[in-house]
Amino acid sequence: MPKPVYLMSLGIFVMVCSELLVSGLMPQMSRDLGASIPEIGYLVTAFALAMALGGPPLTLAVMRMSTKRALVTLFIVFLIGNGLAALSTSYGTILAGRLITGAASGAFFGVALSAVAQITAPEVRGRATSLALQGLMLGTALGLPLSTLIGGQLGWRAAFLAIAVLTVIIAVATMLALPNLAPKNAGGLRAEIQVFRSPRLWFIMATSTLIIGATFAAFSYFAPILTEVTGFSESVVPLLLLGYGAATVVGNIIVGRLAQSHTITVIVIGLLLNIVFLIGFALFAQVPLPAIIGMIGIGLVGITLNPAMITRVQLAGNTGALVNTAHSSFITLGVVVGSWLGGLGISASGLRAPLWVGAGLAVLAIIAMVPAVLGRSRTCRETAAESGTPELAAAEN
Repeated sequence: MPKPVYLMSLGIFVMVCSELLVSGLMPQMSRDLGASIPEIGYLVTAFALAMALGGPPLTLAVMRMSTKRALVTLFIVFLIGNGLAALSTSYGTILAGRLITGAASGAFFGVALSAVAQITAPEVRGRATSLALQGLMLGTALGLPLSTLIGGQLGWRAAFLAIAVLTVIIAVATMLALPNLAPKNAGGLRAEIQVFRSPRLWFIMATSTLIIGATFAAFSYFAPILTEVTGFSESVVPLLLLGYGAATVVGNIIVGRLAQSHTITVIVIGLLLNIVFLIGFALFAQVPLPAIIGMIGIGLVGITLNPAMITRVQLAGNTGALVNTAHSSFITLGVVVGSWLGGLGISASGLRAPLWVGAGLAVLAIIAMVPAVLGRSRTCRETAAESGTPELAAAEN
């Protein structure tokens, strides 16, 4: 595996940590900035929306640069936004910093995944994408506890400073290690956008929104479910969430090894298992062991479908930065929509509702996968007929 793939993973890790660190620093930031807890919470939403809406335009701005130069430019933009947030003394300033860092993160995801595709052979691209996305899994698992630890010991500004230091180190390493790669699409804006004329590509990316929304409808409310329904103490919940994070790392490795050769099968089986775990968690949330099994299961087959989803989008579109960034926006939209629908569910019928909402979104995703499954089966039958091996079709179906 080329070494720069690991650097892409580290870059994604530091940006995911930046996205999540506000969640662990809300009381301190609220006191220092004179803002309410809900207002501090909006900084998380602002980051996600900036990723979804600001990532594609920023990708367009750097798409004619070499891949290395584009990545370093995005590191610099991210560093500026992070520094603005760290030095801010008002809510408006830190909000501006979060919007800048969010947009840079969204664009970085797309350019980094495009870089991974450029420096790896097609047969290992799924594994390479999985490895790059380990930064997402580790950032999700470690970002919140690390920011809480640093912020508790040294203050919330120190957490932002730690992100800045890591960013500089990774940016310098990227400059040194990444080979000079020509822009993935040097044919101009029209050539880059041409691929988006395909309705199938938009449908596939929308399916990714449902897949991620199914997981985040539940994940966003794990803490209150585990304390108020299952009955765990607040001191135990962080350990349980670390277990969830470990499950995402393991699941990502497994999916990454299968994503390239069994893309549709991996997504469908993952969704079916996620439905089982979500419903099981909802039915037995009051019993500790089934609740833990459900939560760990969701970690294994939820956001870990990312490598297969990305492979599917790249096959339908291309491996360019703009396609990857647009897909990242759809994934981020899944986070926002899933969390929002889960919250509506709680307001309507209590804390188990987000688990049922997640299961419902996963069922919708399964329905959206039906055309892909039918198309794959038809292709297998045609291939088997042409080769004179009808048993192949039966095996593939």
